[in-house]
Amino acid sequence: MKKLMLFFLAFLCFTPTPSRAQGCMEPTGDERINVIGYIQAQADYRLLGQDILGNSLNTSSFYFNRVRLGATGVIPYDFSYYFLAEFSPTLGGPFVLDAFVSYRRFAPYISASIGQFKSPFGMELLTPCHKLHTINRSQVVTDLANPFRDQGFMIFGGTGDLSIFGSKAKNLFGYQLALMNGTGLNVKDDNHKKDLIGRLTFHPFEFLTVGSSYRFGKHPPKVDGIEEEDERSRLGIDLEFKYKGILLQGEFVKGTDKGSYTTGGGCGGEVIVHQGSVNRDGFFAQAAYMTPWKFQPIVRFETYDPNLSADSTDDIQNIVTYGLNYFFNDRTRVQLNYLYKAEESAKAEISNDEILLQVQIEF
Repeated sequence: MKKLMLFFLAFLCFTPTPSRAQGCMEPTGDERINVIGYIQAQADYRLLGQDILGNSLNTSSFYFNRVRLGATGVIPYDFSYYFLAEFSPTLGGPFVLDAFVSYRRFAPYISASIGQFKSPFGMELLTPCHKLHTINRSQVVTDLANPFRDQGFMIFGGTGDLSIFGSKAKNLFGYQLALMNGTGLNVKDDNHKKDLIGRLTFHPFEFLTVGSSYRFGKHPPKVDGIEEEDERSRLGIDLEFKYKGILLQGEFVKGTDKGSYTTGGGCGGEVIVHQGSVNRDGFFAQAAYMTPWKFQPIVRFETYDPNLSADSTDDIQNIVTYGLNYFFNDRTRVQLNYLYKAEESAKAEISNDEILLQVQIEF
């Protein structure tokens, strides 16, 4: 089954989705400063079983998942600016998430941005955190799309309203191409090495988007005593189907690291450096349906292999997320997720499931 899925995703790679936002929210045409932001109050309950004495190991907590505040606007006639900061103490805030200036004289065909923004890699990464359909991003994206944010220069655009091959879909083709430090969030580069990141999208119908992303970079070794440069490459393919209330999404990411590699990170999370080379891959597929009553049930299956060269499959992580979203209005929602974590080849189930509840207000 997994091989069939990989074959299907590999086939999609040869089909270059409209580009998603660099930041969490897009600037308006208003010249005034527009204050933007959102708050995500969250609670979790972790089902960790019992110790040898029969005492419960379960944990629970209330906390802020994200607390973000920023500003955006337009400077006549061709420039826009965007700034967003994270204030959640859970993530170690406050710190700058996004801060960039864009030149849009020739939009939608070609625009340019410079500053700190999201790496243009993949569908789920470029989906703003307050627009995610589940509370957490998939594990494969969290590990392999890292660094989520970086400093650099990017050109981007699409075909806009041009009719190509008779298609009436807006942005039939879209693209993003970025040259970035490769060092991550709020880290100044101390060498001349850079990451090259590209993304192509194909949007033949209003309900269908297909995307392909690539990243490559070489950098000085992160581990002391090593002289050979670290090398990082990523390949991603994604698919989105949206028709009326139906939403289907899938994404596959493969990564190769030489010298050392990282895990974790995400939106301000801790990045852990590991010595050694590794090949990793994984994918997720999810389905959701928006009911007339503003309830949106969703289910997602994801699998992630953190070491393709390992003889054992014990490290493969499989997670099924069962979720229910309710939208009070366009700016307020509540999400409930149950994460069932199934071990690939373990003889016995490990107690590590989670229940997550999040309330979000956007302003």
